[in-house]
Amino acid sequence: MAAARMGLKTALFTLNLDLIAQMSCNPAVGGIAKGHLVREVDALGGIMGEVTDAVGIQFRLLNTSRGPAVWSPRAQCDKQQYRLKMRQVLESQENLKIKQAEVADLIVDGPRSTVDGNTSDDEPHRPSTVDRRRCSGIVLRDGRRIAAQAVVITTGTFLNGLIHCGEQQIPAGRSGEPPSVLLGENIKKLGLRGCRLKTGTPPRLDGRTIDWSRFQMQPGDADPTPFSFRTRRVAHADRQVPCYIAFTTEETHRVIRENVHRSPMYSGQIKSIGPRYCPSIEDKIVKFPDKPTHQLFLEPEGLNTHEIYVNGMSTSLPYEVQAAILKSIPGLDQADMLRPGYAIEYDAIDPTELERTLETKQIARLFLAGQINGTSGYEEAACQGIMAGINAALAVNGGPPLILDRTEAYTAILIDDLISKGTNEPYRMFTSRAEFRLHLRIDNADRRLTRYGRSVGLISDEAWSAHLAKQERMTALKEVLEKTKLTGEMAGKLERSMADGPLAALGAGSRSMATAADGEENSKTAGILSEAESKDPCGLDLSPNLGAPLAQLLKRPEITIEKLADVLRDVLPDFFTRGVANDQRLTTNDSSTIDFAGEDHCLLVRQIPAFRLQPPPCNPNALPAEIRNELKSVETEIKYAGYLCQQQKAIERLKRAEQRNIPDWFDYASVSGLSREMKEKLQRVRPRTIGQASRIPGVTPAAVSLVNVYIEIQARRAQQASTLS
Repeated sequence: MAAARMGLKTALFTLNLDLIAQMSCNPAVGGIAKGHLVREVDALGGIMGEVTDAVGIQFRLLNTSRGPAVWSPRAQCDKQQYRLKMRQVLESQENLKIKQAEVADLIVDGPRSTVDGNTSDDEPHRPSTVDRRRCSGIVLRDGRRIAAQAVVITTGTFLNGLIHCGEQQIPAGRSGEPPSVLLGENIKKLGLRGCRLKTGTPPRLDGRTIDWSRFQMQPGDADPTPFSFRTRRVAHADRQVPCYIAFTTEETHRVIRENVHRSPMYSGQIKSIGPRYCPSIEDKIVKFPDKPTHQLFLEPEGLNTHEIYVNGMSTSLPYEVQAAILKSIPGLDQADMLRPGYAIEYDAIDPTELERTLETKQIARLFLAGQINGTSGYEEAACQGIMAGINAALAVNGGPPLILDRTEAYTAILIDDLISKGTNEPYRMFTSRAEFRLHLRIDNADRRLTRYGRSVGLISDEAWSAHLAKQERMTALKEVLEKTKLTGEMAGKLERSMADGPLAALGAGSRSMATAADGEENSKTAGILSEAESKDPCGLDLSPNLGAPLAQLLKRPEITIEKLADVLRDVLPDFFTRGVANDQRLTTNDSSTIDFAGEDHCLLVRQIPAFRLQPPPCNPNALPAEIRNELKSVETEIKYAGYLCQQQKAIERLKRAEQRNIPDWFDYASVSGLSREMKEKLQRVRPRTIGQASRIPGVTPAAVSLVNVYIEIQARRAQQASTLS
């Protein structure tokens, strides 16, 4: 998609046209840190966020009880509609053709087109420009050869995929679809270091056979935060479906413990490593024996199906054991299992074989993205996909690559972690992986990255104008907060705002008692409050802030920018008078978007009353999500200004280390003082910068200092040798 939007003629080859963008596992987008990645993809010009906003059936902003650095959006999507909408967007894209065919091999030109087996760890993995091979196209299973100036491989779990369900093994890319064996075997011949990984999925249930009264409802947010910066309001904000929360029981744990030997993970049938942070249910019971229960989430797969996804119950146990597990959970004891859970093993490439552009070091113009690089999840794949597509297009056009650094995006952190450290298990993004996560929030992803999307041609004129207008509004708001001083009249408005808010209950009782006892009326003079009167009914003393800028008041933890909304409306009315579109759909409205005009057509709601579509509670004073999100972004910049300043200094130090490049010709073997282990690790990864070298596991600061010194020594020696010759 990125390459096509950048003006290149692009072809997308897939095994089945009807299953493009099929959500293999949970039909959900976002989550902790994953929501950050989707926001970044959108800021760069990707389409994942817009499609999610169009077909989401439940939206929630996670982690709001914590700081804004870790807030993350999540949406439950309609599985069928996501696939249809994504295909429609792809088919309407100029320069993009979609073809159904199996890719069997790559066309690789150069000194050695294939090698037998993998290269050794001692062999350099950054060939010179002269020796480097080049990918110039693909070979289809029927023998057709398709020439290309760049190739991007995104094979997911299909490379030599093998499904495990108990003792049963089925070659498959995912359930019901064949694996990509020919391509998997031919990629092995290219000499790229490979590995074998594993992931899994839970059973799906018939929602009509579940006793929903036994579970706790989990509704969506009343006014959802969109994924896309170009979406004003998600399509179905007023008609969301709930999810439900369940728990395992002691009987569940007993069934699993007695049958764990039948799990391919524990029987030795599966040799590869699964995702640490998305463990199977049997893994949870074995590794956390002290926990009496584990949480499960019952999530609908769409509005026109009664299929329910059991989030938290990924398993590869035999069918009959999975059925026994379900019977051990009250409310699921009569549930009909439509599809059993399973584990799947697949081939991946060691990501230390990649450049920062996601181009392979050994083969020019060959880019890899997604699970083939050792990651897990739709979101991790999406951010790699857009970066690989952008850089493939730039390589073809002869332009400089787009390389983000760790201080700019979670996308860059993911890529840097992969190429510097590699992975022996499916890599999942977390906010804890970011050194500067207060700088990398969901609300400022557009401010961080949209200029890059614009520079490569992925952001339209209309979207760019809207982005600039938003930044101007937020700058104006910040200036108003910094220059406007709190007056007595403003304090009165703030007092009334606090009285109407959730804090009012803390002081409302004492205030009513005092009023009844004194029998006196409120006699505030217009715009002037005494020190005693400038305390709100919750006991909040505003007198120290009279005459101070509103920004200073906002730094108090108990003051939020929503409480200042009434005051700010008077000072900056244009910020609040923007019209919210009457059409609540995505801007790219069309017939493929689900229509909530009525519920009769909705199979899920018709057959399962627990999913009856209910509009969220209406709060006439609530700010629209578009305005609220911009307010919160400015509030974060002001409240955390001190921490942001400290992080900025650390960012500058890291950037200085990243600017110290390690030349391609640098010889680690000649650095005296480096241990054999250090030399092997540095030689295998071939880091581009001193900063990247410092992040390779096992490479000590002392080793990095030695490399830094020897760059100068080897450069002088090379210069002297060239002078003598």
